[in-house]
Amino acid sequence: MLKSKKLLIVIPLAALALISATYIVQSDKEEAIDQILMQSLNSVHYSPKVVDNDFSEKVFKLYIQRLDYNKKFLIQSDIDELKKFEKLVDDDINKGTFNFFNRSVEIINSRIDEAKTYYTDILTKPFDFSTDETIQLDAEKLNYAKDKNALKEEWRKSLKYQTLSRVIEMMDIQTKAKEKSDTVKIRSKEELEIEARKRILKNNDDYFKRLKEIDRNDRIAVYFNAITGIYDPHTEFFAPKDKAQFDISMSGQLEGIGAQLQEKDGYIKVSSIVPGSASYKQGQLKPGDIILKVAQGSAEPVDVVDMRMDDAVQLIRGKKGTEVRLTVKKPDASVIIIPIIRDIVVIEDTYAQSVIIQGKKKIGYIKLPTFYADFSGKSGRSCSKDMKKELEKLKSENVEGIILDLRYNGGGSLPDVVDMAGLFIDKGPICQVKQKDAAAQVLEDRDQGVVYSGPLTVMVNSNSASASEIMAAAMQDYNRGLIVGTSPASFGKGTVQRFFDLDDYLPPAYANIKPLGSVKITTQKFYRINGGATQLKGVIPDIVLPDPYYLLDQGEKEQDYPMAWDEIAPAKYIALKPAYSIEELRAHSEERVKNSSGFAILNDAAKRLKKQKDNTVVSLNFDKYVAEQKTYKEDAKKMEALDKEIEGLEVIGLKADAFPESDTVKVSRNKDWYKAIKKDIYLNETVSIMNEMK
Repeated sequence: MLKSKKLLIVIPLAALALISATYIVQSDKEEAIDQILMQSLNSVHYSPKVVDNDFSEKVFKLYIQRLDYNKKFLIQSDIDELKKFEKLVDDDINKGTFNFFNRSVEIINSRIDEAKTYYTDILTKPFDFSTDETIQLDAEKLNYAKDKNALKEEWRKSLKYQTLSRVIEMMDIQTKAKEKSDTVKIRSKEELEIEARKRILKNNDDYFKRLKEIDRNDRIAVYFNAITGIYDPHTEFFAPKDKAQFDISMSGQLEGIGAQLQEKDGYIKVSSIVPGSASYKQGQLKPGDIILKVAQGSAEPVDVVDMRMDDAVQLIRGKKGTEVRLTVKKPDASVIIIPIIRDIVVIEDTYAQSVIIQGKKKIGYIKLPTFYADFSGKSGRSCSKDMKKELEKLKSENVEGIILDLRYNGGGSLPDVVDMAGLFIDKGPICQVKQKDAAAQVLEDRDQGVVYSGPLTVMVNSNSASASEIMAAAMQDYNRGLIVGTSPASFGKGTVQRFFDLDDYLPPAYANIKPLGSVKITTQKFYRINGGATQLKGVIPDIVLPDPYYLLDQGEKEQDYPMAWDEIAPAKYIALKPAYSIEELRAHSEERVKNSSGFAILNDAAKRLKKQKDNTVVSLNFDKYVAEQKTYKEDAKKMEALDKEIEGLEVIGLKADAFPESDTVKVSRNKDWYKAIKKDIYLNETVSIMNEMK
């Protein structure tokens, strides 16, 4: 509905170069956000969209999915009613109205109130675990319940599954306790079932309390993010409090467990692990994991599904030396409990570090956890300068090849990537960066000379992203280094985002409706020097080594509405002629992998996890459920065979890094790092590959 007043939105040329002064209609804060947001997206985003019926249908689908991701509240008649708005969302967006959103909020709030009566009633009676029934755990495979009775039946199954899981967990705990002490009283399955229902009731009481705290501002943020999500998965609207939470997750990395988290569809997801942190050293928590519960040591776990990010972070953080136990859902849908002793980050572990691996040849190994830089301009450390030092130290020890490990490196400083790549080539382009409707900018290494010219291998995996992909791609395009991956491709994030504060575009007369929030917009795209984007496809390794997750779809392509892969004109560069045959190296590696008992275990695990992810139906019969869990545990135990040092993988510290034995902290840290290297089956195979390189 048009208003009589018009609000002049002046967007500074320096901030958003392509947006000119314009008029929008002012109704209230939500309308202001709507109109400024859309102008910003369509003026600055790398790939702006036409807001039409097709756009409307996509927003509708994404919003409905996020409104009730687990299909626990809405029934089919609700979807049918809301479906009337499917091709009208674009009209709401263009007019600054919220007809679809308002009706959806009315419906979901009503259904949440009804669902509270379901669980309180169901949990008053014991469950019969002798019946033969199943539950579908993958929400995407579920249909919306046809009516309220069908929905209540889904709640019954869900609560039965929660109770069954808790009973099994409590039985395991008391069995282990009995092994340690004869005085432990063993409670019957019936007694445990009563206790489990009480705990599940408490968990659901807490869950619904959190749901009732979700207000209109929270809901409108979900709606606006359904709109931004159509542009690409990294373009997001942040309400003021959400931006504060984002800042906490980015700046608060050095406390607690050292994991960056993000909220998506009501779940707390691990986006990255901070090098040198407690999670990094413990090793089980990985990017892509979903945190379901948080427990303080052996205390009762707290369900964090649908919990506000800041509240979940407070539970996970804690004093150094204390234990937090995370119940985590892995990408293959398996659920495990990960105990982590909270600690501060060991800063040295975040920097580039190197050792010598002595075997058939003397190989230098450099681990680079992230592309770090001192953006404050205070002459702090940068990864490119540190890399140069590590290369020079390794050269002084006459290494016959170097392995650069970029696994789990999520990226960082772009200028440092350019400088670092220049350490391995004489001079020339490293990557291309492009904004919409603009010519590509070629980023070049202008420094003549090479710091290291010998054989080079770069290791990547599905969590190697952004700057890591640029580095690997440049070495691959120049034929300067062989790329070895433990996944079919690296992550595939080839885009750049910028934050814009929406308050900056309101004139002083409308200060009363501040704060509006912020928007993170994809403004640029990365391209390789061969012209191909790193977006979506990532970097395809020259040699792929199987890991337990290599058969699962991972990376950018698994996000909602990722930007497409494309290509532009290649930059002018001269590729080198490698002294080795990639085909021969690949064939020999495949033969070693085929005959390796360790890789046989990993191959079996990969097939098992793929099957496990696809099979998302779980039995609610006690005996069958126990049998299923026993099989999973036995399969997982097979992986323990890989937790041993590999014969012939000798690790030697660099002379330049020598320190006195009295420095017990460094001695202990190096001992742990060397032990991890000696157990790394992928690194061992990469060393074997390098032994054949000339």
